[in-house]
Amino acid sequence: MLTIINADFNNPAHGDMVVSLLNEYAQGPMGGNEPLSDYTRANLISELAKRPTAGALIALQDGQPAGLAIYLEGFSTFACKPLLNLHDFMVSERFRGQGIAQQLLAALDQTALARGCCKITLEVLQGNEAAKALYRKTGYQGYELASDTGQAMFWQKKIAA
Repeated sequence: MLTIINADFNNPAHGDMVVSLLNEYAQGPMGGNEPLSDYTRANLISELAKRPTAGALIALQDGQPAGLAIYLEGFSTFACKPLLNLHDFMVSERFRGQGIAQQLLAALDQTALARGCCKITLEVLQGNEAAKALYRKTGYQGYELASDTGQAMFWQKKIAA
């Protein structure tokens, strides 16, 4: 039986599940093939707990951690409403093919509605065809204002500590 819960970052069991699932994701090809750093494993949950706009959904299959959706609330200036950014999303390899990803995304939709959000944003690697197919199937699409200016691109600039 599948259950989706809102992670309580003050609950050590929930924190352990979030870190474990995220570490599994990080070690896979779509997460960079590297485990989370010792620093991240030790501090992620306490740092998320400091941020009232951060949240996570955990999918439990028969009580076992099976999937994770970490999100952060942002704000759309054009709509003048909050938005949710799906920051990390994964289903554990041993639970794939059971529809868990779709159910996690449906739960995220409900979270966004409850928060009054105008949209959900996410980033996906260009070569992650399985994820792109899932996102399209559940209503996501590339973002563009007009066809002549093209789709939005996700860029980053790392800041040295």
